[in-house]
Amino acid sequence: MKTVTKTRYVSDYEYEATNSQGLKVKIDMKDQGKADQSPMELVLSALSGCVAVEVALMIKKRRKTLVDFVIEAEGTRRDETPKYYTDIHLKFILTSPDANEEELKKVTKLSLEKYCSVASSLKANITFSTEVVRS
Repeated sequence: MKTVTKTRYVSDYEYEATNSQGLKVKIDMKDQGKADQSPMELVLSALSGCVAVEVALMIKKRRKTLVDFVIEAEGTRRDETPKYYTDIHLKFILTSPDANEEELKKVTKLSLEKYCSVASSLKANITFSTEVVRS
């Protein structure tokens, strides 16, 4: 299965990515006056969103009630270029009247280690290829 996005220049520090369904995400790398997330912030958001969906589905599959669910993601990056994440901490704030803490720990662990494609991609040895076309 392939996924395709097109990222278009808006200004030196602003871009817009569009997927094959036409859905758009704005990318903003300005230091001041930011209106959107940077690529690295989007990585944390993608990870949190992926994990959130998996956790919510597993909780409901266990016939438990999910009242509220927040994930606070904090990433630590290298000081040197490339400034990739060296550590990511996820804090799960789950409100459920009938799911106990042990169940919640189990589903969050399963989501991160088995089901979340973003988490798996962050651990993967990805092969990159490029092509340059001048128009």
